[in-house]
Amino acid sequence: MSKKICLFNHKGGVSKTTTTYNLGWKLARNGKKVILIDADPQCNLTGLVLGEDFDNFYITRPNDNLKAGIAPAFEATPIPLSAIECYQIPENTNLFLLPGHIALSEYEVPLSISHQLSNTIPTLKNLPGAMNSFFELVSAKYDADYILIDMNPSLSSINQNLFCISDFFLVPASPDYFSVMAINSLSGVLPKWEKWAKMARVAFSDSSYPFPTTSTKFLGTLVQNFTIRNGEPSQAFQKWIDEVANAVNSTLIPAIAPEGMLLDQSKYKVEQLSQGYCIAEIPSFSGLIPRSQRGRMPVYEVPDQLLGVGTVLEQYQVIRDRFLIVFNTLADDVENMTN
Repeated sequence: MSKKICLFNHKGGVSKTTTTYNLGWKLARNGKKVILIDADPQCNLTGLVLGEDFDNFYITRPNDNLKAGIAPAFEATPIPLSAIECYQIPENTNLFLLPGHIALSEYEVPLSISHQLSNTIPTLKNLPGAMNSFFELVSAKYDADYILIDMNPSLSSINQNLFCISDFFLVPASPDYFSVMAINSLSGVLPKWEKWAKMARVAFSDSSYPFPTTSTKFLGTLVQNFTIRNGEPSQAFQKWIDEVANAVNSTLIPAIAPEGMLLDQSKYKVEQLSQGYCIAEIPSFSGLIPRSQRGRMPVYEVPDQLLGVGTVLEQYQVIRDRFLIVFNTLADDVENMTN
């Protein structure tokens, strides 16, 4: 059975999509079968993978996306959910994309109503577990080891559902004041979502698409988007990296621990515990992003010919190789923590 990992923060601009893509690619390079799920109606992950083929994909394969996949449940059609054809990434054949859809938010209202745990409308009882059942069908079709879910930055019912059906979650954050605020806010939101999930497991146990029975476990934070000076975060960014870690240790962990949302402590590295459960520090992707997009590959696999010449080439080689080390370690840690 595949392991579902969602990357979630209701603060935008923390590189959730880029990190989902780069982490998924690395796990696939390590021999794991990985499905990337674009659950953000902006479809940035889909665009990152498909590039110039984006528009044509929706014309030629209109039913191979997340919204179309769950439509039978949400539109009460008399057919069961079934797996769709994912997009297999040619350069990394262990990696698949389940594309998003700009109209996914149309299902927000019926899902929100169904979350009220109503037993009066049978069709609504099927909605909370529908996405999980659909993901399981797709996972079985491709014999996936991991499903990585890229979520939009909001506290929507769709995000609540995606979070609660995941096995694990990562919290990407930037080293700034607003990420500290976001961590403090999540400390109030996530325990409420888990309390709701505990009730949902009982209330929807007899639906056509039962709700999963396990709690969502915290893997850690990903602190991203900072500049490097002499191989370390600059002093200004280090201050906020420390502030984010303090918010996690002092606010988030005490809030989610009573709900059973932590792994066994032995799963976390000692340095992660002391650094606010930070599983990786990922510098700004900066100039590697357009080169990565041009080559339709992760930042750590951009070939020299796309990096430039002379001094520029040498500088980008150092940056690229630094990201290779970061994502090698991150992928290894994710595998160890989820086994």
